[in-house]
Amino acid sequence: MNLNKVILVGRLTGDPEAKTIPSGQKVCSFGLATNRVWTNQETKQKEEKTEFHNIVLWGRLAEIASQYLTKGSLTLIEGRLQTRSWQDQSGNKKYRTEIVGENIQMGPRSQGQGTFTKKEPVKTEQVSSTEIPVIEEKNKDKEIRVEDIPF
Repeated sequence: MNLNKVILVGRLTGDPEAKTIPSGQKVCSFGLATNRVWTNQETKQKEEKTEFHNIVLWGRLAEIASQYLTKGSLTLIEGRLQTRSWQDQSGNKKYRTEIVGENIQMGPRSQGQGTFTKKEPVKTEQVSSTEIPVIEEKNKDKEIRVEDIPF
């Protein structure tokens, strides 16, 4: 049995970059920072290490992320690891490991920001901080309608 599953909870390091590839499919990429905090047993001091991850979303998830996520947004990403390789202009082989997102869950907004709002004007409903919307793309052929998103 094989399993390639990644679950990360972190904050965006920048605004998502959305593009449409020649086939017409949407793709969105952004960085996600995750922190690990522990106590050093020798010094009894808290220590922290930050890891940076490359996230790629496709299709409707890409559209939703580019509309609603911004730098600093707390987000859960569930997906799989994928490593791409290419040759640069000098002929050197380059590698990039990414998390290809299959599900996203947007975290609560910071205090005082209120509801989830689209970057462009849109009718919104109040969402309590305990009611965090989950967006899944289980059936890639089924279209996710904006009206069905609970915010």
